[in-house]
Amino acid sequence: MGRTLLLKNADILVTMDDERREIENGGLFAEDGMLTQVGPTEELPKTADKVIDATGQIVLPGFVNTHHHLNQTLTRNLPAAQNNNLFPWLQAHYRIWAKTHPEASRNSALVGLAELVLSGCTTVFDHSYLFQSGNKVDYQIEAARDLGVRFHASRGSMSLGESKGGLPPDDCVEEEDDILRDSIRVIDRYHDASPGSMTRIVVAPCSPFSVSEDLLRESARLARDKGVMLHTHLCETLDEERYTLERFGKRPVEWMEGLDWTGPDVWFAHAIHVDDEEIRLFAGTGCGAAHCPCSNMRLASGIAPVKKYMAAGVKVGLGVDGSASNDGSNMLGEVRQAMLLARLQLGLMPPEGPRKHALLPPSHPLRAGEWMTAREALELATRGGAAVLGRDDIGSLETGKCADFFTLDLNTLQFAGGLHDPVAAVVFCCPQGASTTVVNGKVVVDDGQIVTMEMGKVVTDHNRMSLELAAGH
Repeated sequence: MGRTLLLKNADILVTMDDERREIENGGLFAEDGMLTQVGPTEELPKTADKVIDATGQIVLPGFVNTHHHLNQTLTRNLPAAQNNNLFPWLQAHYRIWAKTHPEASRNSALVGLAELVLSGCTTVFDHSYLFQSGNKVDYQIEAARDLGVRFHASRGSMSLGESKGGLPPDDCVEEEDDILRDSIRVIDRYHDASPGSMTRIVVAPCSPFSVSEDLLRESARLARDKGVMLHTHLCETLDEERYTLERFGKRPVEWMEGLDWTGPDVWFAHAIHVDDEEIRLFAGTGCGAAHCPCSNMRLASGIAPVKKYMAAGVKVGLGVDGSASNDGSNMLGEVRQAMLLARLQLGLMPPEGPRKHALLPPSHPLRAGEWMTAREALELATRGGAAVLGRDDIGSLETGKCADFFTLDLNTLQFAGGLHDPVAAVVFCCPQGASTTVVNGKVVVDDGQIVTMEMGKVVTDHNRMSLELAAGH
């Protein structure tokens, strides 16, 4: 028998399996990072190499973050970008991000990843697309390995500068041959498609307004040749929609479909401004969507039609998005916001269509299926995220899947008075930090603290580099 782990005595263990079992006095047993038993504590082995007593706690599958920009932790709360929508917000940041050097890249990745695991996240996709000043995706991959987080890294890209009709400055973009060459290098060196993989690579051109049609086509061809997934921002703002209509005479989804950017190996960040036909296209082709509610509110981008996606069978996960557009990396907070924002959207747009007045009268009836429930929001962050990333080995706690989970202490101030339904309390009540987070059968957070590395110096160095990079901007 290999390295074993036993968790026992959980007040409730939320499996998110096909039966959506919620097991009282639950537990699990894992060997070499994979679950071999999940069930009542009395049915499990009595000991293991590592034993976690979860008395008084709730256990959930590790969250899956489907969209992030870890390096952006360096520019949280930048004064010049506090009150902007997307395009001017980006223009306030591009040249600062371009100065991200290798030390800053690794450090910012550690900060973002640590914040995520402290909020129950065990698998992270990061969309990096700016590689100047010696920065490489290798530094983020190294950071994730050192911290102990399951990581999907992107070799993203920008190639369309202002002089060619794009949004980014010319000195922030790369040559397309260099982009494709380095993408091949990163895939060949790091991508691991095996079950339980800790590192996978995604090909991820940045956006419709920062890359060329040629690069999008070649990226799709490369990804499919190498068997990796494709990702980009799409339908995030009406400015983007105007850009593709004016430049190509097409809405963003139609334009991407013509570039071979639909299929089960594709997912889009945000996907806010879509119509019913485009939702059907996503469902029919297997495209996924990364819903980023905090960022979408912060930048006034809009509200994604998540309940429509779910009803149509579109794969939907959650993403915290860039730490400069959130300005945090708290997955449990994102779960709560997803539920609340879906309810706000329902109040603004009732089933029968638009109203003359923004808010519904108090008497407007709402059918049960229209509400985003707490358990649905948790499902987006677990099973939903796993499906979006194309993984069948994470997202639930059941035999044969990865031992990725976290616990929350139920006997806290935040949950006091809310334990009529402890599972829903996780979402309805104020988000709190994980007591324990386990990734691949290894403890990364214990008693609410990162245990795989000392974070004090990381934070100190991060604050110093953040101020240095922003100086003069």
